[in-house]
Amino acid sequence: MPTLPPSPERPSPKQPEPTPPPHRARQTAESFGADAQRYDRARPGYPEGLVARVVAGSPGPEVLDVGCGTGIAARQFQAAGCTVLGVEPDARMADFARARGLPVEVATFEAWEPADRAFDAVIAAQSWHWVDPAAGALKAARVLRPNGRLAIFGHVFEPPPEVAEPFAAAHRRVAPDSPFSGQPARRPLEMYLAGYAKTADRIRETGRFGDPEQWRFDWQRTYTRDQWLELLPTTGALTRLRPGPLAEILGAVGHAIDALGGSFTMRYTTLATTAAVAGTDR
Repeated sequence: MPTLPPSPERPSPKQPEPTPPPHRARQTAESFGADAQRYDRARPGYPEGLVARVVAGSPGPEVLDVGCGTGIAARQFQAAGCTVLGVEPDARMADFARARGLPVEVATFEAWEPADRAFDAVIAAQSWHWVDPAAGALKAARVLRPNGRLAIFGHVFEPPPEVAEPFAAAHRRVAPDSPFSGQPARRPLEMYLAGYAKTADRIRETGRFGDPEQWRFDWQRTYTRDQWLELLPTTGALTRLRPGPLAEILGAVGHAIDALGGSFTMRYTTLATTAAVAGTDR
């Protein structure tokens, strides 16, 4: 489902100023910790095959998790035998992750000081769009060991039209000025694929990595009404809404799911762009 502001466009005399790119939308980027416990409870993990493939393609077990949030992906890498350090700009998310056993340093990735530390893999799970794409790839190259791997991945989750369209209509009604209100109810997978291809282009432009690879994992999950209404407030379109408008949107979506019999099946696609550092210089 749409969770990012629309791409900036050239303004005309009748248009408002363009929406800034996601990495400059700091208020939204750092709003997910408003309910860190719900975020950790409701957000899905990542395919075990993806985790195993990153681990197998890295020269060692030391992982840096960029925008680690509550540590959902980091805990999966820890379970796979890795030592993980998180970097997270939201102190509330960082505190939650620390309480679950993940060491975290509070900073944006761009401002974070590695202090001569090096890692075998740099991962970004559902977070790279909040990082300056050019500066982020260069910094990842600097902190990776020879043959170290950068892995950027996230979920595509577009609910069926019967759920997505009532959500979009309610959001437009209660938050017409939100940058998310101008988005379509559902976006095609090709749009996400193009975004990951653009990420690969930015990695190539650094001249520090081998040719990026694109990975894809398809899976599905059934959500009950309560499970989906638990997850929705953790998405970027809703994290900054006041309780009244949020309740109105959740009510509309809940009614739509009730009409489907109280549950629906979400078809997930997890996409990844990944590349290993070329050469031996850091």
